[in-house]
Amino acid sequence: MSAAAAAAAASAANVAVIGGGISGAVCASLLAARGVAVTLFDSGRGAGGRMAQRREVMEDGTELRFDHGAPYFTVSNDEVARVVSGWEARGLVAEWKAMFACFDREAGKFTDFEKEGTIKKYVGVPGMNSICKSLCLEDGVVAKFGVTIGRMDWIQDRSSWLLASLDGRDLGHFDYVVATDKNIASPRFSGLTGRPPPLDLSLLPQLSMMIQDIPVRPCFALMLAFSEPLTKVPVQGFSFNNSDYLSWAFCDSSKPGRAHVPLNSQSWVLHSTAEYASKVINNIGPRKPSADALAKVAEELLKEFQATGLNIPQPIFMKAHRWGSAFPAIAISGDDKCVWDKSMKLAICGDFCTSPSVEGAVLSGMRGASKILCYHY
Repeated sequence: MSAAAAAAAASAANVAVIGGGISGAVCASLLAARGVAVTLFDSGRGAGGRMAQRREVMEDGTELRFDHGAPYFTVSNDEVARVVSGWEARGLVAEWKAMFACFDREAGKFTDFEKEGTIKKYVGVPGMNSICKSLCLEDGVVAKFGVTIGRMDWIQDRSSWLLASLDGRDLGHFDYVVATDKNIASPRFSGLTGRPPPLDLSLLPQLSMMIQDIPVRPCFALMLAFSEPLTKVPVQGFSFNNSDYLSWAFCDSSKPGRAHVPLNSQSWVLHSTAEYASKVINNIGPRKPSADALAKVAEELLKEFQATGLNIPQPIFMKAHRWGSAFPAIAISGDDKCVWDKSMKLAICGDFCTSPSVEGAVLSGMRGASKILCYHY
């Protein structure tokens, strides 16, 4: 090894990224592109976070896929637009040329039809998780799924973090940590796991008020498949006015690149209102809901969809999913777009730092990577 290569290797940072959603995946990719060794941990089965895609199999063996989290995203920031343009060139995203409107539940009719092409809507291809999956496979990123971080210990004499999994496994030492999970220091973590949150905020008193309990808006998603198109619905997506149960409906199968959709069928994803979701969660508790509880939610949301008078038939497939802390209710970091503590080499990124959107999450991940690169190099 040459002296220059040895010096570069010695100075290479070792970073743990917690969370494989779009913020963590973008941050990991940007760091790895600069020669940083990145290990990404995510408690799920794969990358995506709220840009996940759900695979379901019907009783007859037919496979269905649903974007049951973020249905699409828009871009207004020039930095993010350049990144998205690169993804588009790689075939990871495409424009969804969909017509949207609003459905007034009381009046029983559609209003506010959007002019086509007013705002470009982007989707991942062939699923919303495609972007995160691709970024997590890039050179220099080691992605470890099915791993929930249980402890983050700051080792002062090494100026590094020691991470352990929820089941007690030692995950190693890291020069820097990027945390993209809004529950990393929240009592909500204890409600879900029965254990203290991984990040001890007594180490970071200046951040404690900012990150210890970020308010969120929960949501239930209902995945539906129909044996034929909903002919009385003239748009591919619509919001609801005057509904206590539903906030949005999206025709998932109308997106580009969805070759897995069975012939003549149509798949839809409905999002509940935050008020409905909060009421259900208050009744059943914060832990993972039972199959019976989810089935009841599915029935209630379908009933509301069918009460629109839009001739909604019985679906051939139906399943609900809970997003317990789906949407942050505030942005915590202002113009910085991420929270950065250089004394403890910790970056906190996510849409909760900027705005509750895919674009906000991407921008925050970019800022987190920039903080580490500027500090280290």
